[in-house]
Amino acid sequence: MNFQEGAFIYINKPYRMSSFGALAHIRYLVSKRIHVKRVKMGHAGTLDPLATGVLILCTGKATKQIEQLQLHTKEYTATLQLGATTPSYDMEHEVDATYPTAHITRELIEQTLPQFVGDIMQVPPLFSAVMVDGHRAYKMARKGQEVELAAKPVRIDELELTAFDAEKMQMSIRVVCGKGTYIRSLARDIGEALGSGAYLTALCRTRVGDVRIEECLTFDDFPAWLEKEVKSEEVKSE
Repeated sequence: MNFQEGAFIYINKPYRMSSFGALAHIRYLVSKRIHVKRVKMGHAGTLDPLATGVLILCTGKATKQIEQLQLHTKEYTATLQLGATTPSYDMEHEVDATYPTAHITRELIEQTLPQFVGDIMQVPPLFSAVMVDGHRAYKMARKGQEVELAAKPVRIDELELTAFDAEKMQMSIRVVCGKGTYIRSLARDIGEALGSGAYLTALCRTRVGDVRIEECLTFDDFPAWLEKEVKSEEVKSE
């Protein structure tokens, strides 16, 4: 694997780390190991800091494929807390409103989810990297500025209820979707459709295209993998 020429690195992004933070860490380790000041590197699709899972890093000439990789279908697993909302639609912010849940049953959820499958319109989260008049929405939101985001077309191919805990009022889903889909927004919209509220308590990207989370390296595993790859490349060039 020639990192300078171009390579793909599959990382399982850690919880509470930004996608850029994960990229910067891996780029530092690779650059240091192959003795270059700064290897060229980019990622193919941002993950929220509170999400984990598949993050594809591209180096060298492979960065030219980032745009194409971003078009690939993605799969997520997520857990939703019903009966409440937060400004960010996840646990980054405190609960700002609570709603009734006594009427919510597994049957109601099963009846409600199909309305989100197919081509739908979705309003991105206020706390997101969406550009508004040349500014990131989350930066404007953190300053307390009024931000109005327009609904955008997205595609959800599969939406499956995988678990429901009526006592905790938590539900887990598996989502297969296209580019630009916000699972946080989906959680918000599912809560509304159930006549309640909802926010994410867990989110994991389990697949991007054909790359599955099982193939991804953790930060702990990466140094040993890197050492092996570099030594292999060195042997080839001898």
